Order: sequence, then C-alpha cells, then structure tokens
Amino acid sequence: MGVMLKKEDVEHLATLARIELSDTEMEEVAVKLTPVLDFVSEISKVVTEENAEARVGELRNVMRPDNEANTGGEYTDAILKNAPRSQNGYFKVSQIM
Repeated sequence: MGVMLKKEDVEHLATLARIELSDTEMEEVAVKLTPVLDFVSEISKVVTEENAEARVGELRNVMRPDNEANTGGEYTDAILKNAPRSQNGYFKVSQIM
C-alpha cells in the first residue's frame, strides 16, 4: 500500500468535486482512494515508449474524397421551404442572448 492521502488532499478533491465531507468521511475517502491511486501509478509505469504506438494508433483522415461536391446554394431553396421562418436565404431563429 502506498502513502495515504493527506486530509488536505481529500479536502481539495472534495472542493473540486463540489461535495461536502465530514471528517469521518474524509478519512474513509482517503483509505479507499489510496489503493486506486496506487493501481493507476502501477499502470502508468507499464506504458513505455516501446508500446506507445499501440496506445496512440495511426493518425489519418477517415473521410472519403468528395469527388461530386454540390454547387453552393443548389438546395438552399428546397431546404428553406421546410424552415418555420427564413430571411434572405437563412434560417431565422429567435434571439437567445
């Protein structure tokens, strides 16, 4: 078992989580969180640069090439016919701010 969480650490976590804990609850949380943090610490030691590629994966664009793009505005009138309100080629919505 690793180093037990300090009361200040648990208070800080409770503040971040916006929860109120009694002194007894803080002790219980410290006891229960310590093994979890120890486990996470062990897992982070396993991840090395050798297997980092498997963790990250290949970065690539997964979108198809758009060989048949629509002409701008081609469907605007048809789409705007379905709008409850429109003005000058745009959907008209209520002001929200």
